[in-house]
Amino acid sequence: MRGPRASRTRAALFTSLMTLTLLPLGCGSDSGSDAESLTLYTCVSDETIQPVITKFEADHPGTEIKLFRAPTGDLNARVAGDERSGGLRADVIWACDPLTMQGYADRDLVGGWTPSAGANIPDHYRTDDYVGAAVLYMVAVHHEDAPAPRSWSDLTGPDYDSVAVPDPNVAASALGALGYFAQEPDYGIGFYSTLKEQGAKQVSTPDDVTAGVAQGLYQAGITIANSAYLAKDAGSPIGVVWPEPGAIAIYGPIAIAKESSDSTVARDFVSYVVSEPGQQVLAKAGSYPTLPGVKGPEIPQGAPVVYPNWSQVTANKDALLDEYQQIFGG
Repeated sequence: MRGPRASRTRAALFTSLMTLTLLPLGCGSDSGSDAESLTLYTCVSDETIQPVITKFEADHPGTEIKLFRAPTGDLNARVAGDERSGGLRADVIWACDPLTMQGYADRDLVGGWTPSAGANIPDHYRTDDYVGAAVLYMVAVHHEDAPAPRSWSDLTGPDYDSVAVPDPNVAASALGALGYFAQEPDYGIGFYSTLKEQGAKQVSTPDDVTAGVAQGLYQAGITIANSAYLAKDAGSPIGVVWPEPGAIAIYGPIAIAKESSDSTVARDFVSYVVSEPGQQVLAKAGSYPTLPGVKGPEIPQGAPVVYPNWSQVTANKDALLDEYQQIFGG
């Protein structure tokens, strides 16, 4: 192939690899001939999002959900690109942490409506602009040849000279953990300094932490419970611990785009995700639901759980990341 035809072929291949369907601006799901489609932006894993989409589409014949899925850093870049090119192309955003979603709300991109189905979600998992759909729990993982840490502070002790930590610039869950430790007087940003002095290594994502510990590259690490239990159940030689003072809960909120606030299909999708049927699908897919009474993946009996102060994390984000980068680099 030559000339423009070859260029079009390469462009089509690139678009396919990114798993993104580009839509015209102002393509809300109730406009024109595209009345039964909605565009969803998310950082949620395929293992979680695909069963939810499949069930929703099955229950709403003729509806198509067009998905853009990427890590939080890439998701932010996509949203920023939309803003530069005329406006948000998503009808719904399902983020992996409230800090990211609050940033969108502050820019008047999302919010202004939450579904009545979300009324039973606990207050600490919702605001007037968005509602928590799932929870990530940051836990400790250790190789079976290394001791199990009883507390987070144990990771800075002499038993561990190779600990893996996820990058808060890449993973929203890692940023939530950074915010929690920085706020706690017994830890602070010095927790990361001590880890580094003990030989801790930064990797990209919690999944990279889990894989590295399972392969014996690291004795222990900080990861998400979903990733750790999935690997353990698959036979990886690891243990999972919910350390004192607690596993760090980071909730992933879902919100409707301001430009799609009158879209019936967008409202229906958000409502479904936080309804009991939607939460059951999500739990069966291996994610922790926010709706009380819906049984999700394993939580050890009596496991302690703690929560970041998201207002403080939001206010101090840039300073936190700057301090962290001085320890582990850019």
